Amino acid sequence: MTDDGALRVGVVGVGSMGSHHARVYASSSAVDLVGVADTDRDRAAEIADKHGTRALDRETLLQAVDAVSVVVPTQFHAPIVREALEADTHVLVEKPFVADPAEGRELIDLADRNDLRLQVGHVERFNPAVRALVDVLPEMEVLAVDARRLGPPVDRENTDGVVEDLMIHDLDVLLSLFDAEVDEVFAAGIDGEPHVTSTLRLDNGVLGTVTASRVTHQKIRELAVTGRECRVSVDYLTQSVKIHRHSLPGYVESNGDVRYRSESVVERPQVNNGEPLRAELESFVSAVKTGSTPEVTGHDGIRAIELVRRIRDAVGGPRATVAGTGGR
Repeated sequence: MTDDGALRVGVVGVGSMGSHHARVYASSSAVDLVGVADTDRDRAAEIADKHGTRALDRETLLQAVDAVSVVVPTQFHAPIVREALEADTHVLVEKPFVADPAEGRELIDLADRNDLRLQVGHVERFNPAVRALVDVLPEMEVLAVDARRLGPPVDRENTDGVVEDLMIHDLDVLLSLFDAEVDEVFAAGIDGEPHVTSTLRLDNGVLGTVTASRVTHQKIRELAVTGRECRVSVDYLTQSVKIHRHSLPGYVESNGDVRYRSESVVERPQVNNGEPLRAELESFVSAVKTGSTPEVTGHDGIRAIELVRRIRDAVGGPRATVAGTGGR
């Protein structure tokens, strides 16, 4: 740490998402953005200049910081996270945690042995609307969860499939909402799998339906929870929550015609809006400074990856019924 108690941080990988990590760190009084690193040296220099820091090679950066964000393509997560941990550096690594769960477990063990914090960047956990939903859930007897993460093709380079890149957000949120394992997985995809729908049955009886798409000409980021008492809808983009409660239905007569009428009461809980990434990085910094367990652990990251694998195995094939994935 610096003399004034600020955590020395860096960012490895300053593409589209990594540049936002640098932006948030640069604007925080709790940290000192020591530098950024990228294989594209011109890009690193551009982002460093923009945020008043230095463009460094990765080895030099890891030796100069207390903590680092790793924001590179998934296939490079494991070796770079290992390099950081071996340099005695705390790590926040973007989702998906790693390509291979076995590698992830090795990294978790390495972090534990070195008493280092290892957090996985499942940013929707920090969306204010999701946090508001968490406050509502204890009052509900939940029956089903439906999530849709849809949009047109992206113009950024991405080697991850739609399940690993998009659906994993909602899978992680779903797993975080309930103390339950996934008993059954059904899934289907179309057009080379840029559009996938999966239905999950949890061992607590909750049914989950999750759709992700890169071919939808409307950007949608929504989640809905159906309970016996009400239905709660969450819009990730507007960071809003609505609670729909059903009033008594009835029949009305108008000009001799009898019609059915049903009304519902809609409640709108107050949501303290804010940038989820900023909340995520603040949480990471706090975990490093206090030595506490990160809000999204490596075990959480592995659990999401294992569910992604089950869904990919089920796409286009027979029903997959597998024991729970374990691990939190």
